[in-house]
Order: sequence, then structure tokens, then C-alpha cells
Amino acid sequence: MRVENVVRTIPEGQTKSYKEVAVLVDCPNGARAVARIMANNYDLTVPCHRVIRSDGGLGGYNRGGESRKREILTAEGWKQ
Repeated sequence: MRVENVVRTIPEGQTKSYKEVAVLVDCPNGARAVARIMANNYDLTVPCHRVIRSDGGLGGYNRGGESRKREILTAEGWKQ
């Protein structure tokens, strides 16, 4: 629930890495756990498309794949 709450605070057009989210929930080594939580998230109030890899890669997206994730972020004004 803490991860989902942090992700809800990411503004449109902006992203945070899985690691950044993990740090914000006081679990600095929990990037993989954050990724699993996002992969299993189907709650539309949690904008999991705004969480990306630390290297700038988009990572997966359970609602249409990486191309759909890019499409949504671009529509929000995201600058890669």
C-alpha cells in the first residue's frame, strides 16, 4: 500500500524509477519488489506507467506493454 500511495503522487508527465520509489517507502534495496507490485497492479488509480527503470528504460507494463506505456507517458507530456 505504501508503494501504491507514493506512485499516486507522481505528477502527470513525470516519472520515478523503481529504485526511487523503493527509497521513498524506506526500502532502498526494494526496487525489484516495487517492480513486482507494479506488474501486479490493476488499480486504475495507481499510475504505474510513471514508474520506469533506473537506466531510463521503460520496463514492462501490464496494461498493454512497453509501447502502450510510452504512448501514455508521451500523451502526458513526458520528455525522455
